[in-house]
Amino acid sequence: MNTSLKGNWLLVLAMSLMSAPLVIMYGFQLIDSISRPAPGGIIPQEWELTNWRFLWEPIDSARPSIWRVTFNTFVFASSTALLVCAFSITAAYALSRLNFPARRFFLAGLIMLHAFPTITLIIAIFIVLQFLGLYDSLMGVILVKAALELPFGIWIMKGFYDSVPWEIEMAGVQDGASRFRVWRELILPQVKPGLLALLIFSFLAGWSEFILPLVLAPGADAQVLATYMNAVIADDTRPDYGLFKAIGMFYALPVIAIYLLFQKRLMNIYGGGTKG
Repeated sequence: MNTSLKGNWLLVLAMSLMSAPLVIMYGFQLIDSISRPAPGGIIPQEWELTNWRFLWEPIDSARPSIWRVTFNTFVFASSTALLVCAFSITAAYALSRLNFPARRFFLAGLIMLHAFPTITLIIAIFIVLQFLGLYDSLMGVILVKAALELPFGIWIMKGFYDSVPWEIEMAGVQDGASRFRVWRELILPQVKPGLLALLIFSFLAGWSEFILPLVLAPGADAQVLATYMNAVIADDTRPDYGLFKAIGMFYALPVIAIYLLFQKRLMNIYGGGTKG
């Protein structure tokens, strides 16, 4: 057997073994969500969709509709992604192309801010949001999440800008185009794959966020799917694990779909290249 072919088979085998527990876990979760196991066992006794009843009726009168919570989650994730991308594409361009005092210090600060544990900032963020009147609101959590994700977004987009040759920009300037027009018409299309990858990555980060909505938006009006699931499993008066697993599958399906559709774009965010 060819050495390279053998190496590929070994790599596929190793990746399969590492991913098997995750696939099995999701498989059992899906089966449990659409079946009723026999008493004292894990083998399904009969197939049913009772656990998915939250799709067409509220779980109880104390909780909002799952579709309202899903809408909140979508607004939270998409708004976070749009804010991160809007500020990253301009700030990263300046850091990549302009040589200003303390530039290296600013770049190092970006990495430090992203590495700083979010939980240690919760009290300070809580005080700021209360002062601004944004506590327990979806807008307040969106602004906080976008601010915390922005350093990573700027750093990633800077890598894509750095990969664009200076000659492209200089040619546009010599032809009489303004710096803004050169950026918009020549540079931005070159980094579009990275921008799309950052948009997807930021959306997924917002979709899966739990701590910030739990602490900064505890009310029902600003509830997202992560906190909704927490409320369901924390109800120790009548724990319903089948319902919890069904909601978990509902919560995970959009993320799985996005990864399957855009996996190549997501790989570009780690490489910092301009190829699609």
